[in-house]
Amino acid sequence: MSVTKKLTKHGNSFSLIIDKVILELIGMDSDTLLEITSPDGRSLLLTPIEDHDHTKKFEKSLDKINKKHAKTLKKLA
Repeated sequence: MSVTKKLTKHGNSFSLIIDKVILELIGMDSDTLLEITSPDGRSLLLTPIEDHDHTKKFEKSLDKINKKHAKTLKKLA
């Protein structure tokens, strides 16, 4: 798949807008942390960083909160 894009001025920097369809295709979203490298000094390589430890801690905390406050959360919903 090949897409042509232009950089967009964003303050004193430039941004590259990645369409939602492309992000969904490669399994990324706005919360995905990326490592940006330039293997040849001419191109950019974006690689998602998978932080399994952070995800596990988050899910454990979420489960704890859901169990502790289940009744209240159901009322709020």
